[in-house]
Amino acid sequence: MAHLLNAESVSVVLGARDVLAGVSLGLDDGDRIGVVGRNGDGKSTLLRVLTGEHQPDVGRVTQTRGLRIGVLPQADDPHAAGSVRSLVVGDAADHEWAGDARVRDVVSGLLDDVQTSVPGGLDAPLTALSGGQRRRAALAAVLVGDHDLVVLDEPTNHLDVEGVAWLADHLRTRWPAGRGALLVVTHDRWFLDACCTETWEVTGGGVEAYEGGYAAYVLARAERARVAAVTADRRANLLRKELAWLRRGAPARTSKPKFRLDAAAELVAAEPPPREGVEITATASARLGKDVLDLEDVVYRVPAPEGGGAAGGEGRTLLDGVTWRLAPGERVGVVGVNGSGKTTVLRLLTGELEPDAGRVRRGKTVHVAVLSQSLRELEEVADLRALEAVERERRSLVVDGKEVSASSLVERLGFTKDRAWTPVGELSGGERRRLQLLRLLVHEPNVLLLDEPTNDLDTDVLASVEDVLDGFRGTLVVVSHDRYLLERTTDHQVALLGDGQVRDLPGGVEEYLALRAGARASAQGAALPGGAQAGGAATTASAAEVRSARKEASRLERRLEKLQASESALMGRMAAAATDHEAVTALDAELRSVQAEREEVEEAWLVAAEAAG
Repeated sequence: MAHLLNAESVSVVLGARDVLAGVSLGLDDGDRIGVVGRNGDGKSTLLRVLTGEHQPDVGRVTQTRGLRIGVLPQADDPHAAGSVRSLVVGDAADHEWAGDARVRDVVSGLLDDVQTSVPGGLDAPLTALSGGQRRRAALAAVLVGDHDLVVLDEPTNHLDVEGVAWLADHLRTRWPAGRGALLVVTHDRWFLDACCTETWEVTGGGVEAYEGGYAAYVLARAERARVAAVTADRRANLLRKELAWLRRGAPARTSKPKFRLDAAAELVAAEPPPREGVEITATASARLGKDVLDLEDVVYRVPAPEGGGAAGGEGRTLLDGVTWRLAPGERVGVVGVNGSGKTTVLRLLTGELEPDAGRVRRGKTVHVAVLSQSLRELEEVADLRALEAVERERRSLVVDGKEVSASSLVERLGFTKDRAWTPVGELSGGERRRLQLLRLLVHEPNVLLLDEPTNDLDTDVLASVEDVLDGFRGTLVVVSHDRYLLERTTDHQVALLGDGQVRDLPGGVEEYLALRAGARASAQGAALPGGAQAGGAATTASAAEVRSARKEASRLERRLEKLQASESALMGRMAAAATDHEAVTALDAELRSVQAEREEVEEAWLVAAEAAG
């Protein structure tokens, strides 16, 4: 296994802060490494140092001769010139790049909407693309290259659930086993588990390495925290004994108390600073009645753009006779293709939009809170400090029978005293999202609608948000491309597939991906000469075939239950053996094998269930 690059005692100082302090690490052929850490702790700086874009203040980075590195930076150039084609495939003719399977896969996987919805397709200028489309074009430009090391900074931004799944599959199969290396910064925890075999945590100026993806990292970090807590308890007990001895000791015995004082001082000096935690406390909610929020035969149309659009100028129908009812305490995730109307549904539920036909019913006791994508609600308090923005909503709140002040709530949300007194307009994207979530929760809503709540949040804050949502006593609707969040916080999912309907997903996100794959296959079949389907004319299944499919679906359900039980047992064994790296590595390999089989069985179950009707 070839060594690709090495960092020796690297330090980087930005302003008065040591972002990296004496970091030493290496990258080898075959490594698949995910980088996590809190926002601002130096993840992007680490990537820029390793790729040579930023020179360290102390130490050095060495790369093997001839190393080919492909880099996707966190921010794209909004003023980039040229066309999509020139950025991604250069001057290559269509038949040249289309003959390369990898290039063809990347273009279809990331730029399909550019080819179908942007005038000019691949020949369109980059300036004509949306921010999300430019981001996908930049990612495609990296992935079509033949690189030894691919470095990606937040590649899942602007990708929907389907796009994230495509990217994970591409990176898993991009190189043969033991070849090529991946270094990726992302807050998408499902993606980390799907792609990475090692995790680096950037914290406190250092980098801590963990075997396995995100799940294994969480288990190992929890074990390290437990060991640190035991050590801290022992240190505290020893300190208490020293202080008790000093209180009992005679003042005249100067030499011995001085020794004891020195020992106590060493104990205090050796105490490491606690990791800055983020704690969001769930608040009580008003009781929901029988009726919550219902869409009844709702039709909603988007007006045609000026100078074009649908025939007759009527525009496009986003929702076509949709009936969807939310129950008290229901927790539902919403997925869908871009432009299918996910945000529109939330705005209809809140009354911000009115349907063209049908009606929206709202229960009398419903108190709705909405976390929007744009956070436009914070514009009116941009000049206030973070604490003042919360106090404007409510100065105190009763939590678990105790009155908690706004300043305590802001502190629990991870704001230091300095950041609590920072103007809202100067906060980072993640801080603004946390602040607005707190401003919503202090009003104690009983219906919470979240539109892409994971934007700009690091993995620690995401875990804290999930804690809050676990304790939320009300109806929850989450629109998100973050598969981990959806499966972690909601009980079931629905999909908007672009056909004007809201479709329930008994098989979860996997069923959604299967439906999208089927839709693409049907579209390709319809494009064949004469509209012929690839598989020939569809036929109606016989009664015997239906019975057989039902038996197969039942058998697969039993197999799924066993595989899920095996997954739970393996996770338990990994937690128990968290300090044994060899055991954790072996168990992690076994877990991945079980998960791979479960995915295959789920796909087979979806096919059987559809055949069974």
